[in-house]
Amino acid sequence: MKMMNDAATAPMSAEEMDANDNIRGFRERFHFPETKDGAEPIYFTGNSLGLMPKTARGYVDEELEEWAKLAVDAHVNARHPWLPYHEFLTEQMARIVGAEPSETVVMNSLTVNLHLMLVSFYRPTDRRHKIIIEKGAFPSDRYAVESQIKFHGFDPEISLVELAPREGESTLRTEDIVGRVESEGSSVATVLLGGVNYYTGQAFEMREITAAAHKIGAVAGFDLAHAAGNLELRMHDWDVDFAVWCSYKYLNGGPGAVAGAFVHERHADCQNMPRFAGWWGHDKATRFLMGPEFRPLTGAEGWQISNPPILQMAALRASLEIFEEAGMTALVAKSRRLTGYLEQLINELADDRISIITPRDPSQRGCQLSIRVRNGDRSLHERIVTRGVYADWREPDVIRAAPVPLYNSFRDVGRFVDVLKESLG
Repeated sequence: MKMMNDAATAPMSAEEMDANDNIRGFRERFHFPETKDGAEPIYFTGNSLGLMPKTARGYVDEELEEWAKLAVDAHVNARHPWLPYHEFLTEQMARIVGAEPSETVVMNSLTVNLHLMLVSFYRPTDRRHKIIIEKGAFPSDRYAVESQIKFHGFDPEISLVELAPREGESTLRTEDIVGRVESEGSSVATVLLGGVNYYTGQAFEMREITAAAHKIGAVAGFDLAHAAGNLELRMHDWDVDFAVWCSYKYLNGGPGAVAGAFVHERHADCQNMPRFAGWWGHDKATRFLMGPEFRPLTGAEGWQISNPPILQMAALRASLEIFEEAGMTALVAKSRRLTGYLEQLINELADDRISIITPRDPSQRGCQLSIRVRNGDRSLHERIVTRGVYADWREPDVIRAAPVPLYNSFRDVGRFVDVLKESLG
């Protein structure tokens, strides 16, 4: 199987593209799951759970040893003291989401962080009370938004606005999103979309959506669960108000990994902004005086509730150091080549049962392609799984395949399409 190179001269094989891949060595720094027959797996589910960095065990073991040897003294005397441990991740995480360190904090889990952000950034009034989300958002986001609307005494039937694609289309057009924001106008309090839709793989144009929200006086926030570590993000430059994300998908932080949040610096000193407070968000200089008055830290840290989960953060630190070394620019460049190659090979199958619902434009997607199988069912997914493929099935008829640039190869892509072809046959 061949792919045209950038000069559009001779087609290149998967082996040649792998040989020319200057970040291919990062693959060796991850553990791959074992298959029943011992064959090399094709792991395309990094959009559900990223692979384990080989250094993660040592990082976690180090903190277990500190616990054993130092106990409470490890908070200040460990090699990586526990009191400021979350700060060891801040700068690297900030670069991944395109933020200033003061705008970034690693804490909690994604939906917890979403609720904390909505407490501050969804402040409905009788006139301005609507939240705009995409229809088909990840269910947890919808649950959170609906519960926030009800908490404030409003009716989701009126206050929850869901954006649906045009008839016969699978993804949203940016002009339709902006148009709906403008038409809803002053009734909108908050616009909340996924950076990348989990089902279709569509990457939203966050700068344009944020500008549209601000134009009508609304707040703009994003769930970056499928965007952080997948796209080049510019949360600060795009003027986004807030964002949240998990760390167990593309960021390889491990199952249930600690999540992150972004709050734009213009909100950094809003001391009177409503928030759910906890002691770890209190001013560090007076935190241990244990006073009754909450004085939030400046910036995103001021939204912290509790002290950090050290073992989870240690595992995530192992992955963030790999991201720091590889760089998002190089990863996204490889991602576009990998995903483009996958798209090319699927098109070459020339099977009218197969279609790709992810946008064709590389600027409107990350490394995921959502493959719709007409009249397909879960049995097709089961057939490819038995052949060593890790990809997931989403009802009613979609296989999601995510060739992750940190650890997937062009050869993986070719093998996946071979397996898909055989399974369709």
